[in-house]
Amino acid sequence: MKFEHFAINVKQPVEMAKWYVDNLGLKIVKQMTESPFMTFLADDSGTIMLEIYNNAKGAILDFENQHPLVVHLAFISENPTEDKKRLLEHGASAISDDVLEDGSHLVMLRDPWGFSIQFCKRAIPMLKV
Repeated sequence: MKFEHFAINVKQPVEMAKWYVDNLGLKIVKQMTESPFMTFLADDSGTIMLEIYNNAKGAILDFENQHPLVVHLAFISENPTEDKKRLLEHGASAISDDVLEDGSHLVMLRDPWGFSIQFCKRAIPMLKV
């Protein structure tokens, strides 16, 4: 099996999609211009997507008050410090910035809607890139 996408129900999918495109380099693969505003965003590999939408059939979690270990979206980062700085300038908020014993650097932020995102620079990469 191979991942296709991870989906979340959010309050402002159109605005959130734009922020992820503008600030994380994701690309819109498919987007509905009417409710539920389903939007598929691909990473730069083009092999995995994030789907965001606003569908009244499902609950919208209170992301701002969830611990980031409950759910977060992690990105490979060549420079977590610079990515953190850049996103803080564009409305993100900081949660943590850790260097692990093995030298891995993990930065956890919240996007402007409270959803947790992480930048990972692993000492030993876990995925093929």
